[in-house]
Amino acid sequence: MKCAFTFAPPEIIREKILKQKTVDTLSYKTKHANAQNAVHNWWVIDAENQVLGRLASKIAMILMGKNKPSYTSHADTGDFVIVLNAGKIKLTGRKLDQKEVVTFSGYPGGKKTETARELLKRIPTRMIENAVKDMLPHTKLGIAMHKKLFVYEGNEHPHHAQQPKTIK
Repeated sequence: MKCAFTFAPPEIIREKILKQKTVDTLSYKTKHANAQNAVHNWWVIDAENQVLGRLASKIAMILMGKNKPSYTSHADTGDFVIVLNAGKIKLTGRKLDQKEVVTFSGYPGGKKTETARELLKRIPTRMIENAVKDMLPHTKLGIAMHKKLFVYEGNEHPHHAQQPKTIK
């Protein structure tokens, strides 16, 4: 019975190994984004008839940069977001009347509560800002991400020079 494998002498094996191309290990290094090479785009989102929580999570993902392949957790790779029609946001169920928004001045007896309906009448942009802020990291990096959010009550914004793209 013949053997199915043929063995080459060690000299020939060494020659074959030396003739093979060596792999450039530097080409396989993971590239991490940083402040110098991060690209920040501008986006416009219309909040009219959109559910607050779902919209806020989408905005937070864009602000953090998790929608990009270059996402790096320790760097600010997110984009700028402009939100229009903040006063026309929707809340599901009976949250307009049941959800309480609490503010605290820092002084004794300085705790104030109001319903979501009252806050939407008084400061319509605050609901979206608070929802997005709570979904971002609670660090210095999260504060920098939150500064890239611009919320407006109406349909107009002053950021036309940045040529923002719209998100449906």
